[in-house]
Amino acid sequence: MESNLLMEYLPLLLSLMATGVVGGLLAGLLGVGGGIVIVPVLYFVFQGLGMGNIEAMSLATGTSLATIIPTSISSIRAHNSKGNVDWSLIQKWWFWLLFGVVLGGYLISIYKSSVFIVLFALIAGFVSLRMLFSKNASVTNLPGLVMQRTVASVIGFLSVMIGIGGGTLGVPVLSKFNFVTHRAVGTAAVFGLIIALPGAGLMLVLGSVPENSPIGTYGAVNLPSLLAIIPLTILFAPIGVKLGQKLNAVTLKKVFAVVLLITSVRMFTQALGV
Repeated sequence: MESNLLMEYLPLLLSLMATGVVGGLLAGLLGVGGGIVIVPVLYFVFQGLGMGNIEAMSLATGTSLATIIPTSISSIRAHNSKGNVDWSLIQKWWFWLLFGVVLGGYLISIYKSSVFIVLFALIAGFVSLRMLFSKNASVTNLPGLVMQRTVASVIGFLSVMIGIGGGTLGVPVLSKFNFVTHRAVGTAAVFGLIIALPGAGLMLVLGSVPENSPIGTYGAVNLPSLLAIIPLTILFAPIGVKLGQKLNAVTLKKVFAVVLLITSVRMFTQALGV
């Protein structure tokens, strides 16, 4: 009985471990947020276990948010020790980030819709195209307080609905506002914790267990996935940093961008039933 159960879930375990390894390597190598990798992988893995695409996206989103919590804490500690976190901006933005998170988290925990798949596909497509074609964009100083609050709310709202941390949207926004890269990344790491902690909590408490979910699913979070992904993500991120010093990071970023673009197109067409 136990051996049959192990064989049944061995492919899932191996897939999740591979997700942790790839997510950690890419985070260290290219500086991309883990959620942008973890969500699509879990989305397809859960479908392979017999879940529908909408249910798989719900579970992938909640699980991804939960994985971001420990990794963002680790990232915050590292960046804060180097003075790369703008705590004055955090004081201005945290409430509005949280406002967007609560609103978006409530929506995804209550409603199951292919709209969330399309939203992820569009944002992933934007990220991939930006990595492929972006040049040094013109920068500006921080806008007025009302616009800052709006931007923070939108970042929280969109990020929680597709299971990503603060880096995917936060870093380009802060860079646009004349933040140097390291300070943008460090500050966005705090965004990630503000997004992931309440977002995962809402998915765990309010989210219903999706149909045909794998074993160990509570709410819209799969705990075995957390146990498989988090340690490997943390372990392989520093390895990714070291590899980035030896390999051509620009070429690797372009390759990843192409893979991400293909993934976003596949998710988009699948959501539309094409």
